[in-house]
Amino acid sequence: MPTLTRSKPFRPAAPRLAAVDGLRLLAAAAVAAYHYLGTPTRDFWGQGRDLPKALPLLHAVSGYGWLGVEAFFLISGFVICMSCWGRTPAQFAVSRIARLFPLYWTVVVLIVLVGSLAVLAGQRSGAPTDLRTSLGNLTMIPGPLGVQATDGVAWTLWVEARFYLLMGVLLLVGLTYRRAVAFGFLWLGLAAIGRELHSAVLDEFLLSQYAGLFVTGIALYLMYRFGPNALLWLLAGFAWCYTLTVLHDRVAQHAVPAGRGASPSWAVSAALLTGFLLLLALAGPGPFKGVRSRVLILAGALTYPFYLVHQSLGIPVARMVLKVLPGLGLLPAVVAGLAFSLALAFALDRWVDRRLRPTLRRHLTAALDPAIQQALSATGESAKSPLSTGRSDVLKNTLRR
Repeated sequence: MPTLTRSKPFRPAAPRLAAVDGLRLLAAAAVAAYHYLGTPTRDFWGQGRDLPKALPLLHAVSGYGWLGVEAFFLISGFVICMSCWGRTPAQFAVSRIARLFPLYWTVVVLIVLVGSLAVLAGQRSGAPTDLRTSLGNLTMIPGPLGVQATDGVAWTLWVEARFYLLMGVLLLVGLTYRRAVAFGFLWLGLAAIGRELHSAVLDEFLLSQYAGLFVTGIALYLMYRFGPNALLWLLAGFAWCYTLTVLHDRVAQHAVPAGRGASPSWAVSAALLTGFLLLLALAGPGPFKGVRSRVLILAGALTYPFYLVHQSLGIPVARMVLKVLPGLGLLPAVVAGLAFSLALAFALDRWVDRRLRPTLRRHLTAALDPAIQQALSATGESAKSPLSTGRSDVLKNTLRR
């Protein structure tokens, strides 16, 4: 009979920060607003429906929705530092793989299927559907492999993956309060050097465009865990000054072509992003950390699948609505596309994430530990045994470490 021992006592999971979950959906909604209503592309919705003329106010406001990506990276610094704490590098890797890949794989397959059906019906597919591109996208790193992204938002996942690698290095060294603070200052310093040298290689490794966002999130988490102090305020302040300075580059990337409306302002962008930082500070280390809401927790659960599907699957639905019901109007069609995306996100969360994530996590954890693999085999082979319940309890505690 296999015996399973644990080197560390099992600690119950920390309470969910519901307010942070709500901010994640807010960031996703901003990105969706940009893709649906803020894009400067001429005749994006066809049939002469020019956004600056059809919905001028919504277009102008949604033109800043790309800041939702920056907000995601800020939240990620907070949440991933929390996820790393008390875990080994292997446990952290398993948690990230199980969280990201089942939903991502499902969405890529859905996009390819929908695109293939469109091609068979004589329509133009909005995403590449060939086998080579599809296989490259299943790795979640289509860009480095030289293929087009099947899901247009996949580029942000590659940024996140490189952040995870950096946090994995910190875990290998050993994650402590002092090392986390030193890591933040060191990362910002090296990222600044990379920008000064105009080194594309250093920029790729050090994420110099987004380092300040991730480090600010890490500083906020350290405040949440250990309480605010002068050193953490200095780290957060330095990181935020870095962030707002390099934000100019992102603002320039979203400049609007002549005749397509006003380009985003750096001052407005900086103010909006700083406002979001204040919300995260209230939701994490601030007074809203004690908020308990099932609605906000559900919002957090729906954020990732909604983010994955809103552009590549939701926008085609909105365009189909406009084609079938041309007199309906642009705004109702946009609402229909967003509603479809939210409903699909709910289905993906319920039928994919909740079922496949625990299974993948369990098997990956077992593959990393022969003792757990033996326990899994034993519980599977002796489900009717009186001892099987005890083995399962031990196994669950071990997997949740």
